[in-house]
Amino acid sequence: MSSFDLYKTADEHEELRSVVRALADAKIAPFAAEVDENARFPQEAYDALISAELQAIHVPEAYGGAGADALASAIVVEEVARACASSSLIPGVNKLASLPVIHSGSEELKKEFLPGLASGETLWSYALSETDAGSDAGAMKTTAVGNGDSWTLNGSKKWITNAGESHIYTVLAVTDKEKGARGGITAFIVKKDDPGVSFGAPEKKLGIKGSPTREVYLDNVVIPDSRRIGEVGSGFGIAMSTLDHSRIAIAAQAVGIAQGALDFAAGYIKERKQFGKAIAEFQGIQFMVADMSMKLEAARQLTYAAAARSERGDADLTFFGAASKCFASDVAMEITTDAVQLLGGYGFTRDYPVERMMRDAKITQIYEGTNQVQRIVMSRHTLASR
Repeated sequence: MSSFDLYKTADEHEELRSVVRALADAKIAPFAAEVDENARFPQEAYDALISAELQAIHVPEAYGGAGADALASAIVVEEVARACASSSLIPGVNKLASLPVIHSGSEELKKEFLPGLASGETLWSYALSETDAGSDAGAMKTTAVGNGDSWTLNGSKKWITNAGESHIYTVLAVTDKEKGARGGITAFIVKKDDPGVSFGAPEKKLGIKGSPTREVYLDNVVIPDSRRIGEVGSGFGIAMSTLDHSRIAIAAQAVGIAQGALDFAAGYIKERKQFGKAIAEFQGIQFMVADMSMKLEAARQLTYAAAARSERGDADLTFFGAASKCFASDVAMEITTDAVQLLGGYGFTRDYPVERMMRDAKITQIYEGTNQVQRIVMSRHTLASR
């Protein structure tokens, strides 16, 4: 199967794009600035996405979802991010947190938890990182001790997106310290209302302020073995495989942020007049716009190519997942910075959205693996394949 198959259902994908863009423009964008200003959860966006059944379109049909492919999921994240990056983390992290269950969970686990995600009854979060285990996820210290048919979890998770708002948490914990990352980590489902679960204060962040980021504390949290995801000791492999797929959502988010910034800047420079004519007529400005457009489209195509590989489970997905996330986020940072420049002094104020987009773009270079880590992943893959 060639990558050309990506375009087999192009009409359906473009129809989905139109639907999501209309929804985002009407029901998400109007609240984006206020959500950022007040650092509050974008409830209007969550409600709108649920009403349109777009909050988790990746859930298989067998569990009440739309069973949408990876490209469709990326388009949803991209178009929501064009309006509000914080809101795009609702469908994005719903997918990130549920992929371990979809790919490795028991049938019973899928039937118990996926229908709630598909219906919008539950919001999910992914709990992998810790204070001393960021890029080195295998250094985690959160533990899960087996007690017959149950497990007791203790520890804390750091930088957890939508923590406190989410109802379900996919948690990685050490089950055998001697085995280390390879064989000593297991994945579990933890509920927000499980006794012993609590949350830290929201982090005060540079961007994506509408998506709460908190620590998750696990204090003698007892859960049944039925909430274990996959085999005991398979957690690290599950986590890394999940990131291969989910990094594409970050790439899509970056593309959406960049598109929003370019759209706004292009409209502005056609209206803004200096020296008796619109600044869009100056060649220096036109060259900036050309570079922004070119790099954005390159990022989009790389992201879509990665989505196609995710859908097929291609052997080079690890490379493409890392490459799309790294390239698209670097491009988003560049384009949003240029958008601020094109607006001049106005771009530096909160009266216009491009400064927010620039702040939001920065995190795409950092989370789900810094771009330095992505380059390590890509170089290892390239050297191994030679």
